Amino acid sequence: MTYAGKQLTTQLDADGTLTVQLNNKTWDEPQAGQVLVKVEATPINPSDLGLLFASADTDNAVYSPGKIVAKMPENATRAMKARHGLAMPAGNEAAGLVVAAGEGAEGLVGKRVACVPGTAYGTFAVADANMCMPVNDSVSAEQAASSFVNPMTALGFVETMKLEGFKGIVHAAAASNLGQMLVKICQADGVPLVNIVRSEEQVKILKDLGATHVLNMTDADFMPKLTDAIAETKAMIGFDPIGGGTLAGQMLSAMEAAASRGAAFSRYGSSEAKKVCIYGALDLGPTILNRAFGLTWDLSGWLLTPFMMKAGPEIVGRMRARVMKELTTTFASHYKARVSLEEMLTKAAVSEYNARRTGEKYLVVP
Repeated sequence: MTYAGKQLTTQLDADGTLTVQLNNKTWDEPQAGQVLVKVEATPINPSDLGLLFASADTDNAVYSPGKIVAKMPENATRAMKARHGLAMPAGNEAAGLVVAAGEGAEGLVGKRVACVPGTAYGTFAVADANMCMPVNDSVSAEQAASSFVNPMTALGFVETMKLEGFKGIVHAAAASNLGQMLVKICQADGVPLVNIVRSEEQVKILKDLGATHVLNMTDADFMPKLTDAIAETKAMIGFDPIGGGTLAGQMLSAMEAAASRGAAFSRYGSSEAKKVCIYGALDLGPTILNRAFGLTWDLSGWLLTPFMMKAGPEIVGRMRARVMKELTTTFASHYKARVSLEEMLTKAAVSEYNARRTGEKYLVVP
């Protein structure tokens, strides 16, 4: 039996032309260990936007029904040479009904699952059965759609902190769906958390959730307040989804200033471990470090899948079980708008969700 529908793909050609479009597609029966999911809901995450559009000029793109043609900057086109000419599907995570299963996965047929197929922007998606999480009948597809990337990332930050011997966390762009989840996790687990946001409105969002340390990075006294908060919490590992600009360096500088309080002078700076992990690229510009934090520091990238491989099945299994248990509470997601696959490729929608503004996540309902 075959299944007909539509699949979104994104293709970058060597001349810098980026084409994102819906294509007719037919799915065959899944292979052993796989399931075919009829997609009911799938979010647009920043990680999805990196594949869909990267740094393409979507403001001046050509829009037609079910298709976008944009230009990619020359340097980005060169950097992505490996994907030239490839029509790549997108959509990391989704929720939907299992309509067919390969050998060994037959027990999932007819069940609603949360999954991470990587091809979720389509009518159907093939997913590995061992990566599918069945959800209760009381949980809707919309509630289950964002049950992997943000929840597992937020839990991954706490587990990273523990594994690397730190005692507290600094988190930027903290009013996002992920950031709000992290606030709830840290409250429940007794983990000190310093939140960095961009506006007083975002300060209120997190304060209303009960967050203790919420700092507005646009305030004139942001750096002294950040240093004080880190000194109080001993939060010496930071997670930054912005990437570009000076914030990662500011975190390290505040950590250094906090660690140096009351310590004897050393030309090498504090010996206390300090680390910032960049896990996103909301700012596509260069990461700027103004070296005011001694020599005992680390700046690294952080991705969920490599972390899960490093953490091992016991920790990952515990994380997944917690997500399912608290899916409608701690890990509830909020959406600004819902769009169909066709509406997803309109200029009005792209201009909104590709702006990557905190707290303005879109949900695709095929």
